[in-house]
Amino acid sequence: MGLTLAIVAREVGLVPGTLMQRFGSKRGLLLALAEQSAKKAEALPGRVREEHESALEALAALIVEPMASMATPETFANHLAFLCIDLTDPQFRQHALAIHQAQGRAIEALLTESLRTGELRTGTDIAALATSVQAITSGAGLIWALDRQGTLVQRLRQELNNMLSPHFPPRHGHDLEES
Repeated sequence: MGLTLAIVAREVGLVPGTLMQRFGSKRGLLLALAEQSAKKAEALPGRVREEHESALEALAALIVEPMASMATPETFANHLAFLCIDLTDPQFRQHALAIHQAQGRAIEALLTESLRTGELRTGTDIAALATSVQAITSGAGLIWALDRQGTLVQRLRQELNNMLSPHFPPRHGHDLEES
């Protein structure tokens, strides 16, 4: 992870001293970024729901949008490097956990709506399916970074569709489409 305050300062058009004054250190800058990411994770479900007619399409957007900027295995590797920090540092972990929990609530809410509107079969165990959706979302990126088949967005949509399709009612009969 070759991130330095000098690189960040150059990208945003500031001098490194300005960033040091504002954030105190590279760690302070990264913690502020993690906090901002957690706030965005809380707002994302409402935005994607407004943008999509179907709750399942909103779910696909919720899963794909945060990962769409990871267009190469190298950018995904940077994501994993940050995840390692999230898992080992308690201050970073609290923000990562907040993102995870916000995503879990949103997934469950969208699946519940999908059940109510008939996009999913009656009797679908929404809590179990929501947990599985989060698991495949995490795993799909790693598998994609290893086998490099298609794009990450394509892989995420494919795996989400694979997870959900057994729960579609017979009349549903279509895959989640890219929007």
